[in-house]
Formats: sequence, C-alpha cells, structure tokens
Amino acid sequence: MRHVLRDAEKIICAALFLGMTGLGFANVFVRYATNMSFAATEELLTNGFLLLTIFGAALAARRGEHLAVTLVHDSLPRWLWRPVFLLSATLSVGLLAISAWFSWATLANLFSNGMRSYALGLPAWYYQAAVPFGFALIILRYVQHAVEVLKGRARDVIPDV
Repeated sequence: MRHVLRDAEKIICAALFLGMTGLGFANVFVRYATNMSFAATEELLTNGFLLLTIFGAALAARRGEHLAVTLVHDSLPRWLWRPVFLLSATLSVGLLAISAWFSWATLANLFSNGMRSYALGLPAWYYQAAVPFGFALIILRYVQHAVEVLKGRARDVIPDV
C-alpha cells in the first residue's frame, strides 16, 4: 500500500496513457476499416489529456523536474539562494492553491447547472472532478520536494553558506 501512495501519480499517468493510447488506436482502426469513427473519442482523449497533464505535473513536482528559469537564481550570491528558493516555493504553492480553488469552483458550477458533455451526454462535472484533487496533489508533492531540498536530501541541494 505504501508503494501505491508514494507512486500514485505514476500509476494514474500510466493508466491514463495506456487507456488513451488504446482508445486512439481503436478509433484509427475503426475509421480506416469502416470509414466511420467513434464520436466520443475526441471528448474522452481531450479530458484524458487534461488529467494526464495535471498528474504528470504532480510527478514532476515530486521529482523537482518542473519548469524553472534559473537565470536569476544562478546569478545571485549563494547566500541568497535559500531565501529566493523559499520565495519561489511559497509563490508556487500559492498559485497552485488558487488553481485548486478555481477548479473546485468550476466543479461546483458544473455540478449545480447540470451541464452535459457534447458527445456522450455525461454530466460535465465527471471530467472536472479529479482536477482540484490533482492540484492538491501537486501542492503536496511540491512541498515534499521543497522540504527535501531544504534538508539537503534532494538532487538540487541549496548549499549552506
């Protein structure tokens, strides 16, 4: 169970990618074999890509492989690296918290207005349900990585001066 919790985003990303690949392949096969296509695959693949992006971002945050512009950081004196890293981590967590809040508000709006998806006719909130939790997972993984960096246990260790 511990392995599942530690690597939850890896498992989710692998399952999503496998499912999306299979669905895309089936659609292409049916299209070329019958000159018809599965109308719902676009809807499912688009929303799968959204979820794959969010859970992939959580995976990158945990590993410290998120996008970063290090030009300013690298040009600073070493004694400023820790305060700049803390400021960066605080602002990142704040932005992710705002994103989680807005995605939760979107989920609540979709749930209350009864909007349905265009191809399958499913309630639209089904596709949005994992997004706020995905952002919360990114926050958790980002904070885990920041703690490891500050304790000196991560690859991109901030030196003590």
